[in-house]
Amino acid sequence: MTERTIKVEVKRQSGPDAKAFTETFEIPYRPNMNITSLLGEIALNPRAINGAESTPITYDSNCLEEICGSCAMLINGKAMMACSALVDKLLGAVEHGQKPDLSKTITLAPLSKFPVVRDLAVDRSVLFENLKAVKAWVPIDGTYDLGAAPRQHPQIQEERYPLSNCISCTICMEVCPQFNDVTGFVGAATIAQTKLFNMDPAGSVLKEERLRALAGDGGIQECGFAQNCVQACPKQLPLTEAISDIGRDVFIQQVKDFFTH
Repeated sequence: MTERTIKVEVKRQSGPDAKAFTETFEIPYRPNMNITSLLGEIALNPRAINGAESTPITYDSNCLEEICGSCAMLINGKAMMACSALVDKLLGAVEHGQKPDLSKTITLAPLSKFPVVRDLAVDRSVLFENLKAVKAWVPIDGTYDLGAAPRQHPQIQEERYPLSNCISCTICMEVCPQFNDVTGFVGAATIAQTKLFNMDPAGSVLKEERLRALAGDGGIQECGFAQNCVQACPKQLPLTEAISDIGRDVFIQQVKDFFTH
């Protein structure tokens, strides 16, 4: 019986300044594979479809269960998480038990809006610089006893919890038409974390500083409200709602600053 195989086309780059090229692999098909396991198959036998010896694909990965956010890449041209992207579904098997179309080729490429480190691994440190700019943390250093924590209403807890699920995958930034070198837009993830920490009883002490940071260059005013982010977010965060709320808060803060300075 002929072995069933999958064709995988990978956009590769040996380093940040190297020229990109495309390499195609053919690997054995197994039901219920994800893209991470597919890349593992290539690593076991890194040989291109033309028989030439190759090398394993470099990519970021950690948790393998859509928690760490590190394995984001372009899969068939769409920004997705490699660990939760199922090969059968990518090959047309929409329903369980349906046979995939093995004549199709799966394409993998690095996220397009971040500097390439190697192959599918990119440098997403811009997100963490943006989070630092808005002080997305609770300012407690743990050196003294704060006593009992302030109580939060269940309604506030329910509103904050979805925002805390952000995995820093940067998919929202990849799909955003406003996130580019011209605007310097911070992106939806940073704005959502601003709302999260502004609603925290201890974190709200930095609320005004966060809002002023988002009133500057690359801030909330750069958002075109395309809503690509909320559709692409793998954790289904209420991103457009957060952007709307923070936009209101930034405006109110600007009015307050105008009359008090």
